[in-house]
Amino acid sequence: MKDKIETLSTVRLTYTEDLYKIVDSLNRILKEDDLMFGLALDEDDNETAVFTIYRT
Repeated sequence: MKDKIETLSTVRLTYTEDLYKIVDSLNRILKEDDLMFGLALDEDDNETAVFTIYRT
């Protein structure tokens, strides 16, 4: 049986080099609550980050 990952929210914001620290902290603290956080650069704009919240 495959685990389903549900996207709860996606937000686009200005990328800063320390943004990953927030995502890392959220993943460490909230993984037991079945939440996962992702961060990626926009494919078309390297100054925009895409922050996504998932329920696992």
